[in-house]
Amino acid sequence: MALASVGVHSLPVVTGCWIRDTAEIFDHISLDEEIVSEQSRCVLEDINVRVIKVGFCGTPENLSVIAETCADYPDVPVVAYMPSLSWWEEDAIDEYLDAFKELILPQTTILIGNHSTLWRWLLPDWSSDKNPTPRDIAKMAADKGVPYTLVTGIPQGAQHIENALSSPHTVLVSEEIERFEAVFTGTGDTLSASLAGLLAVGADLESATAESLGYLDGCLDNGFRPGMGHVVPDRMFWAQSEHDDVIETESPMTSDDFSLHGHQVKH
Repeated sequence: MALASVGVHSLPVVTGCWIRDTAEIFDHISLDEEIVSEQSRCVLEDINVRVIKVGFCGTPENLSVIAETCADYPDVPVVAYMPSLSWWEEDAIDEYLDAFKELILPQTTILIGNHSTLWRWLLPDWSSDKNPTPRDIAKMAADKGVPYTLVTGIPQGAQHIENALSSPHTVLVSEEIERFEAVFTGTGDTLSASLAGLLAVGADLESATAESLGYLDGCLDNGFRPGMGHVVPDRMFWAQSEHDDVIETESPMTSDDFSLHGHQVKH
């Protein structure tokens, strides 16, 4: 929905399946790496792909075939998003992060992640009393070959957070926003998808970053809680008119409210 919202056609390559609700992740079932490779090869041999976006891929083996695929298309930018993996077992986290660092980062054009996630991953030995800046994180990512890093959720006092696109040399885009009281699920996926989409339609990195951050802000402003867990961003908020009529009913309709006749044909 985020990719469609910025005007691109997405070509998903499935790497696995979440077992989760809106509150937490319980498990992840990964597909075999050969299946992942076959999916991506079929797409890339058929269609002129503009951007490759890498999210959570489940296993180091999947990361390996993705890295091989990206290496065969060196002119296609790679947008890599690293989510929090705190739900996972510690050994699995370490293996996955090591593989991502060695295989994916050298081919990544822009790395996206929350400040605390990237800090603990890329700067595990940070000893300063001050939190690392976006440039500090970008410098460490650059050591692995990443030219640009988008760091989100940087604490700025009690009421604000900063999102910053940085290179090892300078901060290119920075915005400070008020903290949301609600806890969201899917914000990083939404941001990284919209940014990848905007780059695919030809926007330069700085304007694509600013626009994707604005899009995410709209998604969060219009977020909704479909279950008993966290709030979900409304990726299609822009399609809702302020004057659209809302149909209100006293209670949800059930199958008894529909007078549909059953099929009479016998087979």
